Amino acid sequence: MSYRSARDIREAVLSGDTTCEAVVAGAIARAKAVQPELNPFTILLEDEALETARALDAEGPGETPCLLHGVPLVIKDMTPTKGHPTTMGSLTTGDGLTDHDAVVVERLKSQGAIVIGKTTTAEFAFSSFTRSKRYGFTRNPWDPERTPGGSSGGSAVSVATGVVPLGEGTDMGGSVRIPAGASGIVGFKPSLGRIPMTILPNGLNTISHFGPLASCVEDAALFVAATAGQHPGDLLSQRTPFQLAETVPVPVKGLRFALSVDLGYCDVQQDVADAMHRTAEQIAANGAEIVEVSLGWTRAVYDEWLKQWNQLLSLFPTGQTEEQLAQLDPALAECIRDGRALSATEYMAVDRLRTEMSLQLGEIFESCDALLCPTNAVEAPPVDAPEAEYEKDTAEGKFRAFDMTHPFNMVSSLPVLSLPIGLTQAGLPIGMQIAGPAHTDERLLAIAGGIEALRGPFPAPPTFQQ
Repeated sequence: MSYRSARDIREAVLSGDTTCEAVVAGAIARAKAVQPELNPFTILLEDEALETARALDAEGPGETPCLLHGVPLVIKDMTPTKGHPTTMGSLTTGDGLTDHDAVVVERLKSQGAIVIGKTTTAEFAFSSFTRSKRYGFTRNPWDPERTPGGSSGGSAVSVATGVVPLGEGTDMGGSVRIPAGASGIVGFKPSLGRIPMTILPNGLNTISHFGPLASCVEDAALFVAATAGQHPGDLLSQRTPFQLAETVPVPVKGLRFALSVDLGYCDVQQDVADAMHRTAEQIAANGAEIVEVSLGWTRAVYDEWLKQWNQLLSLFPTGQTEEQLAQLDPALAECIRDGRALSATEYMAVDRLRTEMSLQLGEIFESCDALLCPTNAVEAPPVDAPEAEYEKDTAEGKFRAFDMTHPFNMVSSLPVLSLPIGLTQAGLPIGMQIAGPAHTDERLLAIAGGIEALRGPFPAPPTFQQ
């Protein structure tokens, strides 16, 4: 297969133009071609996927075809799949063999999706670079000397190279949106609890989300439609049904967008800022209103988010002993130790800033349909760049970070989508975040679809177009 959307694959199978087996065989062949250079997979499930495809072909679609009938996809190495290794990218997890499917995987399979492999992640999903002692570097298809972003980098590469139209990811600080922005695809963080999060040691975590890495906005909506819905394993999961029909793209004419290029504190690469302004001008030229807003945020947003993330990392069961900590990436071990040292008062005090941010954004959404800002402040860094280079203050008083996604895990009830909008002078993708009011997933997807239609087709990575 090559660069077909999930909808196109499903329709081709249902019409008899192709078979599930042929689609899966093509995806596996493509995966094998991509793996040596870019390393997005921890395991390919060739025999199992082909067996599932043949069974679907034999059964047929039935009277009511599933949303993802015959669509191949990949699952991140953070998310359990029955009978396969789920190692979380870590040497501490042994063979990682799991005896069950996570709820999100169960639901994808029940809608006819076929899992063809597991994809690389940063260890415990802690980093915005997809690299680990266990699996090495995962590389960007636009430039293999660059990172595809993280932590869901393997899933992003699988979609960006046309292996599959959909990849599952997890997003605790941008781990779906960062690699989507860096790899030139769509990444969606649904509102908190839209897709039940059942894989973490803390069942009341308020920064964590499942989300799709997708070939287009429509495919992202299909993923959410297939996986959304309340589940007792996630005490914060939403009971309100997801309405796929309400995600049909809407024209931008008559809409009002808030624009913040730096969120008040980020050091943004000039050609990223320029792409944001060009996109805003295009949206305005098609009948929308653009209002530049000053959020006044500071790097405290990052620092306070990091407390939440480190506390969660400190709960992972295979990062508890000194022997295990010695096996981890040193930066991850430091995060875990910081999380353990955090007092209950310090942890709860983070919610003051979260509340302030939520109220401020609520005021913006009283008069605006969505907020626009970059996904990543800079283009994809080199694969071996020190992470500390993207966590420091500049002489000009800004914060130099790779991503601009973490604020929206602080205000986690907001749905946020990353859409590719252009290329840097070095030919690397630029992503734009589109954030909507709390729990308005369908409306946000409809607006994003309208902007995507306005943007037109986005190119594939030059090396992997065939």
